[in-house]
Amino acid sequence: MKKKLSAILLSLALAASAASCGKSEGSDENTVKIAYLPITHSLAVLEEAEELEKQSGQKVELVKYGSWSELLDALNSNRVDGASVLIELAMKSKQEGIGLKAVALGHRDGNVIIVSNDIGSAADLKGKTFAIPHRQSSHNILLNDALATAGLTIDDVNVTELAPTEMPSALASGQIDGYCVAEPFGAMGVSLGAGKVLFSSEELWEDSLCCGLVLTDKFIEERPDDAKSFVTSYKSAGNALDKETAKEVAKKYLSQSDEVLDISLQWISYNDLDITKETYDTLAEKVKAYGLSDDTPAYEDFVKNDF
Repeated sequence: MKKKLSAILLSLALAASAASCGKSEGSDENTVKIAYLPITHSLAVLEEAEELEKQSGQKVELVKYGSWSELLDALNSNRVDGASVLIELAMKSKQEGIGLKAVALGHRDGNVIIVSNDIGSAADLKGKTFAIPHRQSSHNILLNDALATAGLTIDDVNVTELAPTEMPSALASGQIDGYCVAEPFGAMGVSLGAGKVLFSSEELWEDSLCCGLVLTDKFIEERPDDAKSFVTSYKSAGNALDKETAKEVAKKYLSQSDEVLDISLQWISYNDLDITKETYDTLAEKVKAYGLSDDTPAYEDFVKNDF
């Protein structure tokens, strides 16, 4: 196991050294360029790079971005072949005519509602300031779901959008009273002692969707065999991504402490990454109900499960 893990980490280190913030060099026709943010929700993509090359000779070039807007710009302009991205953002791009397909989940569960230590229930959030990373996110949906448990709506709180890296310190300083965001930033707030978990995602929304793996239509149409090989390998990598391996990969890419990663990885899993119609339709209903969008792409138009 240790030898295999060392090989994976060596490959990941090489991939990371080739990745830049929004630029990629040295690609060839056998390379799949995948955009990601350095979060635990992207670990299945990061872990896959070594395994895919071993199985088929196909290489994954990991292209790191610092924000969702930068990543989306690269994805929507076909500068990358795919991305691990907030699924609501991909849905919005699809709705606006961008050629994308969601081919798998990024992870299962893995989100928490973090609040300051003096908040005891969702009812206490009334009049408070709560941060989310983007309006088009499952974190926004989870906030709405949490408020609904106390008969509140989004109008009862002050919602602000913050960069994920800013949220733990903003909570510690009293700038905000709570937040929901991709990991490991929830775990960072807990580790700092600045806040606590009020809800985990599965308590509010069973089988919730958050980040998804999407590929461009251009890549799928021009390189169907590569697309199939990539998606098959990705799902296998997710099924094999146990907590020990996930932690080692996360330490390499996220530069977080053992304590933060131990907390964060309690909440997330990477097995069974198919996007089912039932779970997607639930997401679409919530997107409409909570005002994220008046329209959503149909499952048959947006999700590709037939690799």
